[in-house]
Amino acid sequence: MTREPADRLALSDLVAQYAIAVDRRDAAVLAALFTTDARLVQPPALVRRGMDAVLSGASGIASGILGAVAHLHSTRHVVGQQLVELAGDTARGEVYCEAHHVYPSGDGHHDHVVALRYLDEYHRTDGSWRIDRRELIVDFTENRTVALPTNGK
Repeated sequence: MTREPADRLALSDLVAQYAIAVDRRDAAVLAALFTTDARLVQPPALVRRGMDAVLSGASGIASGILGAVAHLHSTRHVVGQQLVELAGDTARGEVYCEAHHVYPSGDGHHDHVVALRYLDEYHRTDGSWRIDRRELIVDFTENRTVALPTNGK
């Protein structure tokens, strides 16, 4: 019996868990999604001055990502299609995502939307898939004025 369908589902869940962990600012869950020596490669345009474009290690990646979004009101990562090539306990994938970054501006809020792709390498460790390398590719960005609920949630 092939494990391929189960592996594909597990990799899809892994990508969704990443998006949710970032949006909920959950460092422990985020770090657990990466291998211990993972690398995250960011485009220079997304890196704040003085920061490194390559984040290393599960905890370093979680800390770097959450530090980069800490100043925002909220984020929302909407994951789209995912292509995966499986090869035993390793896999490669490409994931489309629309990342929303809501921030206060003047008398309201704006959403800096980033249409991006993740070029991923995955590794199965102790029976679970983890991200071993993730590279962010930005396709385009836009800014939108947004209205937030008045109840603050």
